[in-house]
Amino acid sequence: MNDLIDNQGQNQLVKPEVQLTIKPLNLVERQVWDSLVQARIDGCFMQSWAWANFKELEGYKTFRYGLFLEETLVGGCIFYFYPHRSQANLLIAPGAPVLPPTLAEEGMQLLKEKAASLAKEIGAIAFRIEPLWTQKPDCLAGFVRAPVDLLPSETLLIDLRPSEAEILAAMKQKGRYNLRLSWRHGAETEFTTNSQAIPLFYDLFWETVKRQQFFGEPYGFFINLCQTLFAANMAEIGLARWRGEILAAILVVYWGERATYLYGGRNFEHPEVMAPYSLHWAAMQRAKARGCTVYDFYGFTLDPNHGYAKFSRFKSQFGGVRITTIGAHDYFFYDQLADTLIGLFRNLAGDGK
Repeated sequence: MNDLIDNQGQNQLVKPEVQLTIKPLNLVERQVWDSLVQARIDGCFMQSWAWANFKELEGYKTFRYGLFLEETLVGGCIFYFYPHRSQANLLIAPGAPVLPPTLAEEGMQLLKEKAASLAKEIGAIAFRIEPLWTQKPDCLAGFVRAPVDLLPSETLLIDLRPSEAEILAAMKQKGRYNLRLSWRHGAETEFTTNSQAIPLFYDLFWETVKRQQFFGEPYGFFINLCQTLFAANMAEIGLARWRGEILAAILVVYWGERATYLYGGRNFEHPEVMAPYSLHWAAMQRAKARGCTVYDFYGFTLDPNHGYAKFSRFKSQFGGVRITTIGAHDYFFYDQLADTLIGLFRNLAGDGK
């Protein structure tokens, strides 16, 4: 009897341990990937399939990889690469990685290995990630803080879950006053995905760029951006008019439960109308109606010497909660970095020809 028991125990099938794997995402998996990223509190629109399509129009190479537990997609990353002839190239992942909570270490290791393989193939010296995390986890050991961010590491979030009356009450007194003043002046707002609105938006955007003296993307950038995101139902242009004249314009991106104010501009005439107040309030109403729970002002600072300071004073009038994320972090591939430095030194010495 004991022998029989022992034999039966030996013959029992041992269930293999389920392991995390990584493989390229294909077009059939687009909806599953987007749904996964949208469902995450740290999910970012720059990890959407449509955003990757847009970046390809801008000349980037994209590499879309998923982390799978058996056949279930549980995480991953869309890598972006733009080759620069005279600069050290980076493999970047804004808004990434997307890691399974219980397998974060394993997932990050697989993504680092894949990044290293891609970097060797395309000639990148580092893998730059920029997750929307408020604390740096242990799985980012080996990553160092990057010198610059692509995404603002500090932003202002407006909670859209309360009633409109409660959201209004949470604004600063001066903000409520300016909003009501804009209503009294009769500022009108509209939102559209009509491509004919792109030049209307860009005129005000560029006017603001010149007046405020900051970097502004070219018109073609917005053609590619808007047409791609409009087709995916991910964005709208908002316009504020007064007596037929457009006084303010914004571009809002929708992703999951978050609406993000990505770009904007205004006419510097008729400041007494306070058109931007009406426009952002209408954008919040529209986002709330779409099911969004957060309106992201996308870039904020309390530092009076920061480039965001002028815009932040306006944004702060709407109340909200200031959030700081860990910012961009780099993981260096030292073999590629050494090759790049050697090539640079040779060029400086005149031996690179």
